[in-house]
Amino acid sequence: MFRVVALPAPTEREKSQMYVQRYLPHLPAAGEVVIFDRSWYNRAGVERVMGFCKPEEAERFLELAPPVEKTMVDSGILLLKYWLEVSADEQTRRLERRIEDPRKVWKLSDMDLKSYSRWYDYSRARDAMFAATDTAWAPWFVARTDDKQLVQKDVTLPKRQRPGGYVDPELPLRYIPTPF
Repeated sequence: MFRVVALPAPTEREKSQMYVQRYLPHLPAAGEVVIFDRSWYNRAGVERVMGFCKPEEAERFLELAPPVEKTMVDSGILLLKYWLEVSADEQTRRLERRIEDPRKVWKLSDMDLKSYSRWYDYSRARDAMFAATDTAWAPWFVARTDDKQLVQKDVTLPKRQRPGGYVDPELPLRYIPTPF
């Protein structure tokens, strides 16, 4: 026998607290490194701009993020926040190259296209996020990433050394069988 207990729906404040709670199990233990690839700030960016959360939920996240990050830093976590900045022109260039390259077009989603059209909404969301969460204990570092090309140098293979008496050993090696 079991009983069904009806619980009241969570308040907006509780929903925002639950958002932060989903990341707590993933925080690093002593000596570990954890990388959140933008997911911690999704509520301030993608969710806000694309309407996946209510404006109040995004604002509540921006209120909660600094004290949560302060608690993390106070517990010994070294928190580094990097924003990879891409200009509008460079974003257009990269997406057009992806569209034109049959090897990369599969990476382009409907969400990418919809997000592309919302450049200034994303810019406003980024500005609000920086204003609310750039703190002394967890500052943002902005990296300009328009040019992600590395300087390429000419490479030539050096000459191999002479065998100097080396002879292949007669060992019972096990080779992977040819599947044909």
